[in-house]
Amino acid sequence: MSPFTGSAARTSDWRHLRVEHADGVATVTLARPEKLNALTFGAYADLRDLLAELSRERSVRALVLAGEGRGFCSGGDVDEIIGATLSMDTAQLLDFNRMTGHTVRAIRECPFPVIAAVHGVAAGAGAVLALAADFRVADPTARFAFLFTKVGLSGGDMGAAYLLPRVVGLGHATRLLMLGEPVRAPEAERIGLISELTDEGGADEAAQSLAHRLADGPALAYAQTKALLTAELDMPLAASVELDASTQALLMNGEDYAEFHAAFTEKRPPKWQGR
Repeated sequence: MSPFTGSAARTSDWRHLRVEHADGVATVTLARPEKLNALTFGAYADLRDLLAELSRERSVRALVLAGEGRGFCSGGDVDEIIGATLSMDTAQLLDFNRMTGHTVRAIRECPFPVIAAVHGVAAGAGAVLALAADFRVADPTARFAFLFTKVGLSGGDMGAAYLLPRVVGLGHATRLLMLGEPVRAPEAERIGLISELTDEGGADEAAQSLAHRLADGPALAYAQTKALLTAELDMPLAASVELDASTQALLMNGEDYAEFHAAFTEKRPPKWQGR
């Protein structure tokens, strides 16, 4: 995403999310614990816009997405979204569904790793937000449920039919998206939906540890790795190899590549600059 901005000022107050910064790590918390962090129109839009803003600023090197209280996210709020959409016309519904999809794209396209810290329920849109993250760190209470068919909608919501088969395979994705049944932590780990399974209550701490590890690393190398993983999902091998070659040639002209050699020669840890 381009770092160039227009006249819009930096957002000082995110009304629908809790946002904290420390040592290059942004922690974004869905903070409606009384509603199991159910998403509203404003929460979707804030997350979409926050990711775009952080991508332009280039001050964040990793981001943790977490949920407050008993669970990660129960999906769209039944009254504030599902009830409200019943009175919308087709154009309004298309605008809403595009917005939710743009939120997922923002997670996939931001130039820093995103770690979902999952405990308790990650359902519906909450499951897709976790799916879109680069890492899913979860504790044994985690359960994922792609509930869209349960409310009479397609299981392929917000890019789920694109992302989920690429994470767990077509067979598992078909079962999860069609039946909408919950997948608990042991099975989620077995099929690859969970990146790291922690002890109970340990997902937030483990996600923070991973985020700080990533923030201390070669940020530009991580950004390009994420970009290639996303871009090459739909490329033939020849195009992927060529894109890899071009990317490596550019990074070999970077400061971090030279810094590794200097650090290796001087027998010290590299001082990564993200350039």
